[in-house]
Amino acid sequence: MKRTATAAWSGGLKDGNGTISSQSGVLSNTRYGFKTRFEEGPGTNPEELIAAAHAGCFTMALSAQLGEAGLTAESLRTDAAVTLEQDAGGFTITAVHLNLSAKVPGASREAFDKAVNNAKVGCPVSKLLKADITVTAKLEGEG
Repeated sequence: MKRTATAAWSGGLKDGNGTISSQSGVLSNTRYGFKTRFEEGPGTNPEELIAAAHAGCFTMALSAQLGEAGLTAESLRTDAAVTLEQDAGGFTITAVHLNLSAKVPGASREAFDKAVNNAKVGCPVSKLLKADITVTAKLEGEG
């Protein structure tokens, strides 16, 4: 299986602009540029897209891990924060923090933590990233 996306750019780094489109059409000539990446401006940026991809991938992987443990989530919500830092070689994504809030009827903390860790390590986006990946996991209804 392959998924594709296209980026187009014109102009210099700070005064130029670009668009991103995805195979599915969800992103269609969506604007991005220096301001959307390093300042504030309308459009998206690569780090925001990585955060969305990681949150989605991890959450689906967690659902699968819970299923393998005989559990079904009533709700899972993951917020992802991608950290972009400047270093000697330019810019690097150094960390991703996943903040999970879950409602999983019948889940013990032990089974939940195991599923969360397996999802963190096993989701394809986690495997792709060299950044430090951390998770804060809240299990609703836990004593």
